[in-house]
Amino acid sequence: MDELIKKVIGAAYKVHNTLGAGFLEKIYEKSLIIELQKLGIKSDRQFPVPVYYDDIQVGDYYADLFIENCLVVELKAVENLSVAHEKQLVNYLSATKIDDGLLINFGSSVQVKRKYRTYKKSTKSVNSENSAIL
Repeated sequence: MDELIKKVIGAAYKVHNTLGAGFLEKIYEKSLIIELQKLGIKSDRQFPVPVYYDDIQVGDYYADLFIENCLVVELKAVENLSVAHEKQLVNYLSATKIDDGLLINFGSSVQVKRKYRTYKKSTKSVNSENSAIL
């Protein structure tokens, strides 16, 4: 997983170095998909990921990017990331039962935060949540 995450982050930096700051999120999203395709990384835009409540599917969350069927990437194009953005990604991970996520901001410079959690179906709770600024 770490190698995949490094490639995604590298692709994000390439997109930002090419386009610079100031575009809408969708421009960065489309450009990042192109870079990931060049690297042979399977990724989907606005991919429906089922959301569960008490082990019952209650709807779908549309991930900005869903990579290799195991990594949720939430993209932003804001001046600075906020705690609310981080909580949003953590909620997506909890609701979708996906363990790894990246929050990537294409502001004046690229900001990346990694969120991950460990899910144990038998306890129906999040056992740990950690983040790292990469």
